[in-house]
Amino acid sequence: MAIQFENEIRHSTVQEVANLMLTAARTAPKGRGRDTLVLGKIFGEDLKILAEKMYEMSDWNGQKFFARDAGNILNSEVVIVLATRIDPLGMDNCGNCGLDTCKNKLNYPDAPCAFNSIDLGIAVGVAASIAAEHRVDNRVMFSAGQAIKELNFLGEEVGSVLCIPLSVSSKSPYFDR
Repeated sequence: MAIQFENEIRHSTVQEVANLMLTAARTAPKGRGRDTLVLGKIFGEDLKILAEKMYEMSDWNGQKFFARDAGNILNSEVVIVLATRIDPLGMDNCGNCGLDTCKNKLNYPDAPCAFNSIDLGIAVGVAASIAAEHRVDNRVMFSAGQAIKELNFLGEEVGSVLCIPLSVSSKSPYFDR
């Protein structure tokens, strides 16, 4: 009789949950049904590159949590990357971004559209819920998203970027840090 142990399937299980998270984020509701999301995952040696960038950023920006989070990335199997392009919905009299119209907002290309940010937030929540449903430890990280932007891992112009690292171990590396 043969037995397959959990530690033999852990990596493939986390990858499968990551794939489910990306699918759930893609199908999450979006303003006017327009999809501005850029979604992906990184793993393997790229996690070390991400963590190194986060350590570097902590040194120059003075934000010590970047270094703490970099250690968490090194204890992760995979990192989900969720971003949004800055693409206003073309609404008159919205003002949610702080400007009166989307046409006026185009004069400030780096200012995020509120609807793009809301769509990203919904996608992040949906993705994190999938990890929770499968009992995979996770945490939403702004710091890793900033490092992804600095590394230009996404290969296209994006606004906000958030990350969700995933881990399966006897104790979550993301809490009680």
